[in-house]
Formats: sequence, C-alpha cells, structure tokens
Amino acid sequence: MVDRNLIREFGVSDEDLDAAFAEVMPEVEAGEEEENDWVLDDVYASVSCAYDVNQIIDGVVLSVDGEEVLVDIGFKSEGVVHIDEWSEEEEPPKAGDKVQVLLEEVEDEFGLTMLSKRKADRIREWEKVIATHAEGDVVSGTVVRKIKGGLLINIGVNVFLPASQVDIRRPSDIANYIGRTIECVILKIDEARRNIVVSRRKLIEEKREKLKQDLLSKIEEGQIVKGVVKNIADFGAFVDLGGIDGLLHITDMSWGRINHPTEIVKIDDEIEVMILSVDREKEKIALGLKQKTPSPWELVESKYPVGTKVTGTVVNVMSYGAFVKLEDGIEGLVHISEMSWTKRINHPSELVNIGDEVEVVVLGVNKDKQEISLGMKQTQSNPWDEVTKKYPEGARVKGTVRNLTNYGAFIELEEGVDGLLHVSDMSWTRKISHASEVMKKGDEIECLVISVDEERKRIALGLKQLSSDPWETDIPQKYQPGAIVQGVVTKITNFGVFVELEDELEGLLHISELADHKVENPEDIVKVGETLDVKILRVDTEDRKIGLSRKLEEPIEEEAEAGEGGEAPATPRKELMGGTGGDAPLFTMPSESAEAASNDTDSSEE
Repeated sequence: MVDRNLIREFGVSDEDLDAAFAEVMPEVEAGEEEENDWVLDDVYASVSCAYDVNQIIDGVVLSVDGEEVLVDIGFKSEGVVHIDEWSEEEEPPKAGDKVQVLLEEVEDEFGLTMLSKRKADRIREWEKVIATHAEGDVVSGTVVRKIKGGLLINIGVNVFLPASQVDIRRPSDIANYIGRTIECVILKIDEARRNIVVSRRKLIEEKREKLKQDLLSKIEEGQIVKGVVKNIADFGAFVDLGGIDGLLHITDMSWGRINHPTEIVKIDDEIEVMILSVDREKEKIALGLKQKTPSPWELVESKYPVGTKVTGTVVNVMSYGAFVKLEDGIEGLVHISEMSWTKRINHPSELVNIGDEVEVVVLGVNKDKQEISLGMKQTQSNPWDEVTKKYPEGARVKGTVRNLTNYGAFIELEEGVDGLLHVSDMSWTRKISHASEVMKKGDEIECLVISVDEERKRIALGLKQLSSDPWETDIPQKYQPGAIVQGVVTKITNFGVFVELEDELEGLLHISELADHKVENPEDIVKVGETLDVKILRVDTEDRKIGLSRKLEEPIEEEAEAGEGGEAPATPRKELMGGTGGDAPLFTMPSESAEAASNDTDSSEE
C-alpha cells in the first residue's frame, strides 16, 4: 500500500516515482502480476530494514480513533500509539501532527508496528540532560515518589536520590519530601544504564560550610541570634544557627528546675538564644536561653531576708531533706533536721511529697552559691522552750517507754519530749544490766524529774526516787551485825558467793568466810540455789553492800579505835568483800603484820 498523500507532501511527481520503481523492480511480463506479488513485498522489506528497532523516527498522525493514535512512519503498515502517552500539558494529537516515536517492534503477531511516544520523549530528555549536565552540577527537580533505598526526582528525567543523601541528619520519613521541589548536586552519571545519582546532603554541607565560616568570623559572645532546634538529647538541644550547630545545655534553658529539654523546646522550633562562648578552633558554640532575662538570684537577699516566712512548693525529696521552690529559679533546701521539733523522721517523705505546698522560714542565704536554707519546724513554737516550766525538778511525771538500751530507757513525756531513765536510777537494791529487766517498750510508768537541760534538750528521770532509800533506814535496822539470817545462793565467783537475803537484796559471802579451813574453790562448798544460814558481818550503807559469813559461832571483830591521846589506829586491816555484786571492799580485816603486832603487845602486857 502506497500513501499518495505522503508522496505529494514531499513533492514527488508520478514520473519520478515510476522511474524510482523501475530501478528497483524487475520487468514483469503481462499476465505475470499475480505470480510475482512477492517482488513488491521484497521492495517494502528492503525499505523497512532501513530503520532499526529502538530507533527514534519522525512520523505523522494519520488519525485518532478513541484511545489509539495511528501514526505513519513510512512503513508498509502504520504504527499505533496509545493516546495516554501524550501528557496533560500537551495538546491532544490530531491528524497531520508531526510526532517523534520510538520503533519498538516492526511487526507484532497482529502485523502492527509497535511505537512509543513516551519512550522517545524520555530518550530525547535523557540525551538533553547528558548534553547539558555533568557530575558536580547543581540541578533542581520535583520529588516524584519513594522507592527502595531513597527517592526518585524528576529533573527532566527521573534521577535517584539515596535516603542517606536526603539531609545531613536522616529524616524519620523521607516520604514527607514527595511533591517538594529540591536542589541537588549530581554525584554520578551512568550513560550506559541511563542512571543519575544525586545528593541533596552534599549540597547542604557545602552551603553550610560557607555559612559556618562566615558565621564564625562574625559571631561574638553576648550576641542574641536566631536558630532552629534540630536535635534534642537528655543533656540539652542542638540549635542550627545557619551553617553550624550550637549546644543549648539543659542548665542554660531556664532559671527554674526542668527535668528534660522537651519541657522548653521542640524540634524545628525557631528560638532566640544568647551566645555564651565560642571555640573557633574546635568550632563549638555554647548557647543560653535563660541568660536573656536577669537572674532571680540577683535580688534574693533583699527579697528573702533571714527570718522571713514564705510559702513554697516541694519539687524534690531526697534522703537528707526536701527542695522547696519559692519562685521560678529560686529553690531552697529544708534539711531533715529542720522539719519538726518533735517528730523523729527517718525520711522526709514521712512529712512531705512532691507538689505539696508548705510554709517555711528562711534560715540562711548564700547568693554566690545560689543556696537558701529553709526550715519548716521554725513556723511552730519549740516545745523545749517551755519544758522547764512543764517539767520542773522533783515533779512526778508519767510517760510511755519508747526505747530500751543497756544503759537505760527513753520515756516519752509528750510528742517530741523524751526523758532518760538510767539503769542506776531504776532500783535502790537491784543490780540491773539492761533496762528490759525492769520494763518493756510501750509500758506507761511514773517517774520523778531529776534534772532538766534545755540547751542540750535532755531530761533525767528516776524511778527509784519515788520511794525512800532502804539503805538509809530499813536495811541497817533489819540486818544488824551478828544477826543470823537465811539466804539463797544466786551466784558463785572465784572470790566468794552472792546470797539473796530478800527480793533485790544480796550479800557477799567472801571465800574466807565460807568455812573454818582454807577454801580453794567455792563450788566445792556450796551450790547455786542452795539455802544457807549466814551471819551478818557488816552493813555498808555508803557502798550499799552487806558482808556475810558462815562462821556462825565466831565473834565479830570490831574495827580498831583510835589510840589514846588521839593516836591513829594502831594497825591496818584487810578488806572484806560484800554488797550487791560489786568487788569493792566492804569491811577491813586485820592484816598479818597487824596481827603480829597485836600478839607482841599482848605478850608484853603479860
């Protein structure tokens, strides 16, 4: 089939056309046309082979039928292009339009020539980009879509932007860039594969380096500059000042207490900060936010003088005390010892919790160290200021046993006011090793106030003082020297035996008084729990001791009296042990030298 219109378009006359055919076709005898149709096919085949597959060819639109556009490219059969290959920006195709297409296939199974306008456009665009751009050039394009590993950007052709090259800090979701027009630098051009790799990050880094050097040459401490928060850590925030990041430390964000930087700033916030310091060698900049306003500590001494009563909020509780905020940036410490006059506090949380409003008194201010000492108990009267009036010496008081120790018991007279009842003041006659022998925790007892020390906050109490001292009257009268009494052995020592004469009253039976003969071991003579008849040798009311003897028939020797004419006692005496368990001497017995001297005197008198 010959398109006569196409021939007329190129201005070829019928004579010229016949001449051309005569050159390429053999002479055909009349009546042999049908047998030699193959010859004409060979002619068309030879013309068709002049075009290669995947070659861009000029064509003319013959017609538009629905979604198919018929294009004549000079082959024995026309080609078909789908109408969708014309973009929305282009005018719809119409008959007679010239168009460039890519020859994809000469004839498919249906005998059609396969053409593509879109692919031809892409090839032309690619060739244009290659002709006008080189590696290192800056290009601008629109982000088309997200693909594996990065983004596709249309700069006339689609190029690849790896995710690692999107920004200096990799975004959380690179899909947010879809639809945006961005600038990139060409990293690599692969002509064989028709592939271009670009980087936005490299372009940003180059621009930031220029800005950084310019900024470092101009910036000074004390300047107020604008920046954008780019990253947040526990210790602070990094602020982009335009080419270089500065660190805004958490301690420089607010005069008040903050737990995390996100309480003050958020990522992408534009903020004004003060330049605190610049290290040009290390390219480090320290920023401050709170420094834009005066420090509240400047007027703290005049605003919170010592003795001032103020109200604050508990912001932190530690084992040693609680921090109370008086205003933004001003916090003071209430030490655990300053929380209560009366309560015994193991941890501040027993009295206060974070968020509580409390009334406090300013105890001290240190402006240089930015410290304020506060007290809670000072808002109330001190019960020890009135303790002397309430508990004078000699007064009978009642209290509860709060604690027991080996040296005594603490008696709570009222909340916060304790008195000490020493073991030596619990009984006149009984030897007490631990307070638990007499009382237990929680008992309510009556005592006598012995002394009060307001300054040291101490009260001494006595239990035995509630009754008269039996050693002054009852015991000397009941146990006269020479009297024979019964007792029970309670303890055996190497120097003698303790004998209980009555409840809480013991006497000492010295080893020398156990028998008429010399005793090496008291346990050979008596046993614990054994009842003995003993004789009272002496009652010592000063040392509160009673001396005993099992020599019931022997007379009691009297102490030597002073000699005539006011002379001193003629002979020294041995010590006799006795009492409630101590090892102090009770009586003195004649020594050997004294006995010898006495014998000599007797002999001379005879």
